[in-house]
Amino acid sequence: MSTLSSAMELNYDVLIVGSGVAGLYCALHLEDNLNVLIVSKGYFDENNTYLAQGGISTAKDPVDILPYIKDTLKAGQYENDTLAVRTLAEESIDNIKTLVELGVPFDKKNNTISYTKEGAHSTNRIVHVKDQTGRYLWETLMKQVQKKKNITLMMNTSLADLITEDNFCYGGVLISGEEQMNVYAKSVVLATGGIGGIFKDSTNHRILTGDGICLALKYNITVKNLEYIQIHPTSLYDNNYYGRRFLISEAVRGEGAKLLNQEGNRFVDELLPRDVVAKAIRNEINKSNIPYVFLDISFLSKDYLVKRFPMIYEKCAQIGIDISKDPMLVIPSQHYHMGGIQVDIDSKSSMSRLFAVGEASCTGVHGKNRLASNSLLEGLVFSKRAAQSINETNKTIGFKKIPINFVAKNLIEITKSNKQILKKELQRRSPDFNDELFDDR
Repeated sequence: MSTLSSAMELNYDVLIVGSGVAGLYCALHLEDNLNVLIVSKGYFDENNTYLAQGGISTAKDPVDILPYIKDTLKAGQYENDTLAVRTLAEESIDNIKTLVELGVPFDKKNNTISYTKEGAHSTNRIVHVKDQTGRYLWETLMKQVQKKKNITLMMNTSLADLITEDNFCYGGVLISGEEQMNVYAKSVVLATGGIGGIFKDSTNHRILTGDGICLALKYNITVKNLEYIQIHPTSLYDNNYYGRRFLISEAVRGEGAKLLNQEGNRFVDELLPRDVVAKAIRNEINKSNIPYVFLDISFLSKDYLVKRFPMIYEKCAQIGIDISKDPMLVIPSQHYHMGGIQVDIDSKSSMSRLFAVGEASCTGVHGKNRLASNSLLEGLVFSKRAAQSINETNKTIGFKKIPINFVAKNLIEITKSNKQILKKELQRRSPDFNDELFDDR
C-alpha cells in the first residue's frame, strides 16, 4: 500500500469506532436526530461479539441482584469498582428485556427464558442462544442499526489517530484503502475491542490489536489494569492451528463436562473461576509434557449435544472428534482483556467528549478476573449509558475544526507500531509477559 497523499473532511454528530455489541447498542440508543458514523476495522462481523458462545449474564430477578454482585466481586478478587458492579447488576434485567423486544431469540424452556450456569456463578443466570449467543445478538442489533436512516456504516476502515486539542476530542482520522478521512465529531466513542491480535495464541480475531488503547497511551488518556488479561481455560487444541483458537465455551462445563488429565483423572473443579482452572490445566500440561488435557461431555446424548452445542459439535467433527463419544483436546488461550481505557459509569474517559465502551474500556466491573458471561452485559449496560450521556449534551456543543496533517503511515505500519507499543507497555507493567507470548509479525 502506498503512503496516503490526500484527505477528505466529514462531519458527524457521533463517531463510533467498532461494530461489536457495544458500538451497535450505543448507536441504537442515540437520538434519531443525530448523524452517526459507525466504522469497522474489518468486516462488520469481525469482532469478539460475533464469536461469543456461552451467553449473557443477568440477575434473574430483583432478589438475585445482590448474589450476582457478590459473585462478580469474588471472581474479580475484590479489585472491582463496586459502583460499576452494582450498576451492571441493577440494570441487567431491563437490558435483557430490551434485547427480547429487539428480537434476540434466546433459548426457552416451557415458554420462559432458559438460564444456564457457568464458572463462579452461584446459580443459573445466563441467557443464551444455543452455543452462538454472540452471533444471534450481533445479527439482531445489526438488523436494527441498518433500519436507522441517521446511521452510516463503513467497513474496512481503521482509526489511525484522534483529533484533539487541550484534552478535548474533536474527531478521528480514518483510513480506508488508500484514502484518509478526517472526521469531525461532537462525540467520539471507542468500541475498538480487545487485544488478542498481539498474542500468538488467542481466541480473538487477529485484527483486534488494541488500537483504541494505543491512542489513549499516545494522548495520556487514563488507562487502567492493562496487565489484567484473562486466559480462557478451554480452547480447542489443533496441530494445524494458525490464527485464532476455537473457543470451547464455559457453558460446556456448565452442562457438566469434566476435565481429565492423561491418566483419565479429574484434577480441578471445572466451575471455579477461569484463572484458577486455566492455571490447573497449565500445571497438568507442564507435568505431562503433552500440550493438552481432555474435556469430556460424552455422557450426554448426541441429540442433546447437537442441539445445545451445534457449532462446537461441528467444529470438533471437522478435526475428527465426535464429542458424543470422545473427549475434546483443550488448552488455555488468551481470551479477554479486563484492562483498558478507564471510564466512569457513563463511559466517559479522562479526555472530554471521548467515550470508551466494551472491551476497549475499563469500567472496573471485572476487577482482576472477569466472571463468565459478564462481557456482553458490560457492553450493553455501559454503551447505553454512553448514548444517554451523549443525548443530554449534544445540543449544547458544536464542531471544532483543527488543521490535520496527513498520516505518514500506511495501515500495515500502523498495526505493527500499535502491536509493539502495547507489547512494551504490558512488559513494563508485568514480568509475566515474555516475548514468546507475542505475535511480532
